[in-house]
Amino acid sequence: MDRIDAMKVFVAALDEGSLAGAGRKLGRSPAAVSRAIAFLETHVGAELLHRTTRSIRLSEAGERYAVACRRILTDLEEADIAAAGERSAPRGRLTVTAAVAVGESLLRPILDEFMNAHPTVSVRLHLLDRPANLIDEGIDVALRIAHLADSTLVALPVGEVRRVTTASPRYLAKHPRITQPGDLAEHQVVAMTHFGIDSWSFPPQAGSAMPRTVQFAPRFIVNSLRAAVASAVEGRGVLRSFSYHVADEVAQGRLRIILAEDEVPPLPVHLVVPHGRLSVPKVRAFVDFALPKLRAGFDEWCKACTPKAEAPTQRKARPKRG
Repeated sequence: MDRIDAMKVFVAALDEGSLAGAGRKLGRSPAAVSRAIAFLETHVGAELLHRTTRSIRLSEAGERYAVACRRILTDLEEADIAAAGERSAPRGRLTVTAAVAVGESLLRPILDEFMNAHPTVSVRLHLLDRPANLIDEGIDVALRIAHLADSTLVALPVGEVRRVTTASPRYLAKHPRITQPGDLAEHQVVAMTHFGIDSWSFPPQAGSAMPRTVQFAPRFIVNSLRAAVASAVEGRGVLRSFSYHVADEVAQGRLRIILAEDEVPPLPVHLVVPHGRLSVPKVRAFVDFALPKLRAGFDEWCKACTPKAEAPTQRKARPKRG
């Protein structure tokens, strides 16, 4: 049996989550998929997968071998593309990852348009609220909201997002004024697990280097973005989130941004690609297609969440700090 072909079967099984899924993807029988995996296990002399009737799980040896297989298969794909040169058109499966909220609201519609424009490309979209390892997990492109430290990745700037504090007009009308972060300790809070469930940090006051940390006892803790935003809109408490999470609600007046002068610095947003993958036609085509649309989307969200005027219950705007 051809070892490269068996590696493709092995990686397909991991991507699909089962041997049966790999068979469907590759058009092979379950027995043929099992033989390919058994061939690799015999070759390396170790069990690669723990199998049950419904699922598969990588062994410790399998985790290391999967990383190597993905790299080998990627190198082979890039070698084929280099040989084909400009004659190679976008084709095959494109694997993309993003955080759940931005993936659902902005990236998924862009991918739909991209597939309409490129019928020979299929897409696998992983929506994850954790940073994925692009190489180890076989991902072509990631949309990341964070400061990036990995120099092995090509990072293309898309925009930036702010961490904003909001509350509904109904809530603000019924509760004491919020003029500084410390006031939050006396307020009801809708807390999301990703933004702190018992404290929030704010930039230092003038003349200090220590961030201000506000402790609170949240009224409602939830790990669902939609539930948290809905609760804030209904007047259940003050919410902290990324600006794009609440852009529509702010634009429609259902939430108001408070403590705008006390926001932490915004986070950059990048489209991230493993080094060398931009030469792959499907990846290059998607990046060229998506970049202007993503930049327009984040720019629109930024404008929607720029406070035009403070609510009457809030303090007057001060000059921005330098």
